[in-house]
Amino acid sequence: MKKVIKELEKIFWVFIIGCILGYIFEMIIVLFQKGYFESRKGLIYGPFSPVYGIGGIIYYLIFKHIKTRNKLAVFLIAMILGGTTEYICSFMQEKIFGTISWDYSYLPFNINGRTSLLHCTYWGIAGILYTTYIEKLIEKIEKILDRKKMETITICFVVFMVLNVQISAFASIRQRHRMNNIPPQNKLDEFLDKHYPDEFMNKIYANKKNV
Repeated sequence: MKKVIKELEKIFWVFIIGCILGYIFEMIIVLFQKGYFESRKGLIYGPFSPVYGIGGIIYYLIFKHIKTRNKLAVFLIAMILGGTTEYICSFMQEKIFGTISWDYSYLPFNINGRTSLLHCTYWGIAGILYTTYIEKLIEKIEKILDRKKMETITICFVVFMVLNVQISAFASIRQRHRMNNIPPQNKLDEFLDKHYPDEFMNKIYANKKNV
């Protein structure tokens, strides 16, 4: 049981690292594209982009069992894994929230605008960086997780992230309802309307589009 718990803790921190690195990457890209910083958050609180966190978990689980570290093989595997993850996340976002955060329809070799050859290439490069650098970082994390204090920190962070995901989801769904002129149905809706109005949400999710 302890091994399972430690493994879950490790996966959680892989997710957090992926979220943060992905957010930094997105912010740098948009800075070069637009010349100014624009929010690329995936959650309301904190510098987190969950699609990259999910990608990190998939890399961890797959490359843990695939022993080859041949650069070309890693690149191709990561390319497929990342592109698939990006596609599924875009699809789920559209179905649940009625929005999309990226649309690559303008690029050649795109798949329904949800991913493209260019972005799959980025994921392939990320896979090489993962196997070259992040795997070593995960080994260090594993040693840190053996400390009692780290267990408490992990629990606190898990609680924070669960609440963060919940409020981000509730606020996004409520914004969709407002767009459809659905009045608040309960106290939670009133709370969301007051604390997470459209102006606030549009600033957090600056690249979000309604579909």
